[in-house]
Amino acid sequence: MLRFEYKYFVPNNKLDLLRSLIAPFTTLDKFAASRPEQEYTVRSIYFDTPDFECYHTKIDGQKHRNKVRLRGYNKEKSTNTVFLEIKRKYEAPILKNRAPMKYGFAKSLFHGVNPELFIKNTDKFQDARDNASKFMYNVYARKMRPVVCVIYEREPYLSKTNDEGNNLRITFDKNLRGTPYPTVDELYREDRARTAIQGIFILEVKFNEYYPSWMKPIIAMLGLVKESASKYCLCIDAHPSIDVDRPLQTFSYGRITGPSTKDKKAHAKMLKEKLKKKQLKKKKKERKAARKKEEAWKNNQSPE
Repeated sequence: MLRFEYKYFVPNNKLDLLRSLIAPFTTLDKFAASRPEQEYTVRSIYFDTPDFECYHTKIDGQKHRNKVRLRGYNKEKSTNTVFLEIKRKYEAPILKNRAPMKYGFAKSLFHGVNPELFIKNTDKFQDARDNASKFMYNVYARKMRPVVCVIYEREPYLSKTNDEGNNLRITFDKNLRGTPYPTVDELYREDRARTAIQGIFILEVKFNEYYPSWMKPIIAMLGLVKESASKYCLCIDAHPSIDVDRPLQTFSYGRITGPSTKDKKAHAKMLKEKLKKKQLKKKKKERKAARKKEEAWKNNQSPE
């Protein structure tokens, strides 16, 4: 099913206020409610091509793009369920292909083991085997390899209104951090993790059909602006050791910590034009000097 995602950068000091404002309309997700911290940890190993196609299609703003990842939750156990995922975007809506499997099996998956041996279709995941095949096809056909493990704490809320068609979900994604070039065995390790953004968390509003009307005044009250917020790109940008061409910093955290991405691109364009004018001026000066030199040489020539 196609799904929409609206994302916002929010200062940490507005977290309690935001909680109180959405409280009349939402309830905490059962998986988070069952945990003492009222949240859970999301861990995703992202795969990319040798030329970082997924990274560049995102920062270039291409309308059709995808991300390939292995996702798990909380602490390591061989019996944990993890997911092979392909997240595809077509213009605005998003489509996700998911295949669940045990983490212990996932570790052997990238050593040539057929995923159909331990992935079964279920009522909830009716296309699990097909989705797993699509995942592995992308990895091998596009020569993808693990680039970064994206980690954060998620505080998720659901709508109190029973509207299955819209399936509203609001999440606060906090303490974003990433580990460069992980192996599948390192999905739950954080010893090399580096913080991607400080003093800010990412608010996501996800829905199938319509944006909740009660959320609009809350967004306005907090002065938030819908922006691009790719956790994958943010974590890559936080690690200089990840060898990717970075023409500009991918995201600026909107109007919270500095100029927007749009402003940065405009500034870069201005610098480029300024350099071009400088080079033209230099060439013009060189041509003028060459003409003077040629005229001086002609004047000094003796008649035959």
